[in-house]
Amino acid sequence: MREWTKEERYRVLQSPEEIRGLFDKISKSVYRQTYHVQPVTGLSSDPNGFAFHKGIWHLFYQWCPWGAVHGLKYWYHVTSKDLIHWKNEGIGLKPDCYYDNKGNHSGSAISADDELYFFYTGNHRDENWVRTPYTCAAKLGEDGKPVKFSRPLFGPRGDYSEHQRDPKVFYNAQKKMYYIFIGAQSLDKRGCVLVYQSEKLEEGWSFAGELKVLGYENFGGMWECPCIERIDGKDVLIFSPQYTKLPGRSESTNHNVYLIGSMDYDTLTFTPESDYRYLDFGFDFYAAQLAANAGNQDKTIIIAWIGLPDNHYPTEEEDWEGSMTLPRELRIRDGRLVQTPITGIESLREQELLADGILDAACEMQVSVGDGDFDLNLFTTADGNGGMTLHYDAKTKTCTVDRSKLAKRFNESVGEVLDMPLENKLTSLRIFIDHSSVEIFANDGEATFTSHVYPTENEHNYTVSDNGAVKIWSLRASVKDDFVI
Repeated sequence: MREWTKEERYRVLQSPEEIRGLFDKISKSVYRQTYHVQPVTGLSSDPNGFAFHKGIWHLFYQWCPWGAVHGLKYWYHVTSKDLIHWKNEGIGLKPDCYYDNKGNHSGSAISADDELYFFYTGNHRDENWVRTPYTCAAKLGEDGKPVKFSRPLFGPRGDYSEHQRDPKVFYNAQKKMYYIFIGAQSLDKRGCVLVYQSEKLEEGWSFAGELKVLGYENFGGMWECPCIERIDGKDVLIFSPQYTKLPGRSESTNHNVYLIGSMDYDTLTFTPESDYRYLDFGFDFYAAQLAANAGNQDKTIIIAWIGLPDNHYPTEEEDWEGSMTLPRELRIRDGRLVQTPITGIESLREQELLADGILDAACEMQVSVGDGDFDLNLFTTADGNGGMTLHYDAKTKTCTVDRSKLAKRFNESVGEVLDMPLENKLTSLRIFIDHSSVEIFANDGEATFTSHVYPTENEHNYTVSDNGAVKIWSLRASVKDDFVI
């Protein structure tokens, strides 16, 4: 694995020509996605600035142009009219101010008063590399590019650690107030959320207090990417706790969880109805963001990074890594969140393939599951050996996914086997495969499992139990992987 110097990681991109050769090289990779948003070069991580505005869906992602390394971060911009077909728009935000001299870190967007606003963390470091995180804002200009405000909205609080980032902006109509949730860490290394409020988006922001989440006063060492949304009469709080191990997550210390409950804005108290649950049970799912201005009280749209902080993936050898999940529709059913693929994704079906045990590099599988235990093995060799295995235990209603038998193994020390427990018996699986990722939806979204995979040329087969019936379609490309900087 390449060792990057600080100077290499934090180099400022001066011209698109500096990375055109890198784009040409990685475009030849067999692991480039065809219907998932992915980095034009280098690394993509957290989704940012996800909002619907004047008929267009805007999405940004954290981007380091030089390679598969966390260094100087930009916001890269993509747009869509239907959340299925995506177009590269180029750099959205770049680190060119005092207050963000070492990166435009994660944030959100909101459409209001006929304008699209962006809120992000300006990562400033001084000559001694001491970090100061500023909460900054920008507004979409007439040319389709964000224009930064001349000054940050506010700086960090000294009574919390330097980890204050990922502003999520939203409006509460009942209070007639805008709020920003910021992921934070207390001085005694306790994960938490800081709350700011203002009657106006462009000015007047004041600190309202720390969010009180009953029962979660000491849960994780940092809460990244907090989101809150009201869905079907309930408040849903989503966040990514770090620096902690949680049950059923092997050795990982980075997670994505949610709580359903009620939010009291007078006391800044969130009261959960039940224990936290995992947003996705897979190996590679993080920093999920809810879309602003989705326009439906019964559901919203969610997208996440296929990847985890501190993890490493085989495409690092090719100087790129990461992609976004499919956008998913998020609803509440029986007191739990359910996630289903974005409506209309079926339009990408090219042709139905024979269920003959051969996988296409970009395809959709639908599997009907009968009674009893069940096995599905993906990316096996022609003789049915190896691959990524899914075993369902009917007695415990648990799917166990094991990717240790793939030829290209990675993140072995973090864990290669994870469970996806179900409330109901397994009756169906809907699976989306795209060159280097797998997204599994069980029982119409009751549970999901997202993973990177890097099958070799000999690993494009599958086997299924006798009590499983398979339909499979090849899927056409829907993301324009153009060199737009």
